[in-house]
Amino acid sequence: MKDAAMSEPLLRVKNLVKHFPVKGGLLGRTVDKVHAVDGVSFELAKGETLGVVGESGCGKSTTGRCILRLIEPTSGEVWFEGKNVTELDREGLRATSRDMQIIFQDPYASLNPRMTVGAIIGEPLTIHKLTKSSAEYEDRIVELLETVGLNADHLRRYPHEFSGGQRQRIGIARALAVKPKLIVCDEPVSALDVSIQAQVINLLEDLQEKFDLTYLFIAHDLSVVEHISDRVAVMYLGRIVEIAPARELYTSPKHPYTEALLSAVPIPEPGLLRTRIRLVGDVPNPINPPTGCHFHPRCPKAFDRCKVESPVLKQAADGHWAACHLNDVAA
Repeated sequence: MKDAAMSEPLLRVKNLVKHFPVKGGLLGRTVDKVHAVDGVSFELAKGETLGVVGESGCGKSTTGRCILRLIEPTSGEVWFEGKNVTELDREGLRATSRDMQIIFQDPYASLNPRMTVGAIIGEPLTIHKLTKSSAEYEDRIVELLETVGLNADHLRRYPHEFSGGQRQRIGIARALAVKPKLIVCDEPVSALDVSIQAQVINLLEDLQEKFDLTYLFIAHDLSVVEHISDRVAVMYLGRIVEIAPARELYTSPKHPYTEALLSAVPIPEPGLLRTRIRLVGDVPNPINPPTGCHFHPRCPKAFDRCKVESPVLKQAADGHWAACHLNDVAA
């Protein structure tokens, strides 16, 4: 992990918005919209890992896919190495995609069952014309397999012959094939057993150090991102509500939602327990999000201002930003 504060950002996201249309009626007209991502901004330095956490449906995976333009954003800007990704044409996007890759959540669904492992890993090499001969092509696939802890003879086998952890290693090898600079890790361990999760996270950390990779690491569990992340951003209903260095966020959260998430993380020491903060109700409907602070209907500390005025991210400490009116009161 790197000291990101001294580097020029590799990735800069400015006011990213994604609304999905809701269609209805006999003519299938757009009658409403889902506010999946609602004004997300952050920077990511070269060699850094930014963890993005939040409950299911908060918009974290949509954010990652909009950055790569796997989903077209409604508005906002995504700057990668000085280029506005949202304005690139097809050829420009293809060239940039070499530098920005993704590891998908489900290792069972993300691999084509009709293709051999060698063909899956080699597909990016073919698309981007990165090898000059069949021998070089196969050597590169073998090198990638061994890099992620698999054997050379696996290249002629099919995905169904592997365990979940092995399949995710295949997905990682596919992402590494084009030598990317940024990898969006879209909940890469959530479908795996806990013991396998640790192995995959350790592998990702080793690969980051070896290849100087930058990660946007998406997860719904704060305990998963604790050790791999330099900084952590917490999302709720399409917005970032807190972003801070990992150690600072875990020891001194500034937003009630982060406090509630942390209260559910077990402490790995016998006899030590956290006081569990139980939130009232469910996450509001993203088609019709609450006025003011999106979190106020569930927040145990909400007051009148929270219902009518949307808080903005403000610096609560060095490098620590939170979107909460309570910080204004405390100041």
